[in-house]
Amino acid sequence: MVDHLQQAVVSLVDHYGYFGLFLGLALGNLGAPVGTEIILPVAGALVATGHLSSLWLTIVVALVGELAGGSVGYAIGRFGGIPLIERYGKYIHVTHQRLQVVHRFFERWGTFAIFVCRFLPVLRGIVAIPAGIAEMNLGLFYLWTFMGSLIFCTLLILLGNAFGSHLDALLALLHRGAYLLLGIAVIAVIVTIVVIRARARPVGAG
Repeated sequence: MVDHLQQAVVSLVDHYGYFGLFLGLALGNLGAPVGTEIILPVAGALVATGHLSSLWLTIVVALVGELAGGSVGYAIGRFGGIPLIERYGKYIHVTHQRLQVVHRFFERWGTFAIFVCRFLPVLRGIVAIPAGIAEMNLGLFYLWTFMGSLIFCTLLILLGNAFGSHLDALLALLHRGAYLLLGIAVIAVIVTIVVIRARARPVGAG
């Protein structure tokens, strides 16, 4: 079922262009298993083959889709709360167990968890909902969502664009290398944190 849904969304992008891309990314950020890590390189390849007109417009539309889906997810969490999620969350694969994982990320990283989760499969699609439940500051929510999505979307779109007509080979690598990508993302986040803390440390501090 998940594979069929992903294929349907990819076809949507192919047939309806930027609107399909926006819709796919918005749904992906509401917990729907559409496979944003597949949609983005496909969009990049469609630019390379001339089906989409502009690489940078593709990145902008992807970002707007992510922010739109995240906004709806935040609103669902803030105004619907846990009872709504427990009743209807199963329809978009937002389970209690997954919310608990995100909650632990929040306890460990604070609002920076939003940025971290932008790079983690499954969690990136549901992180906005617990952020809404926790009534996270909207400014910080949008800041970290934008920063994480900018990096994630840009890299995958550029990757798809570079592969162009050889996209099938890239998608096979993405399927097989999901955990490798996860590891690289986690390492990148850790390095970022170390660098930020090192720069923030007062001169002469031991």
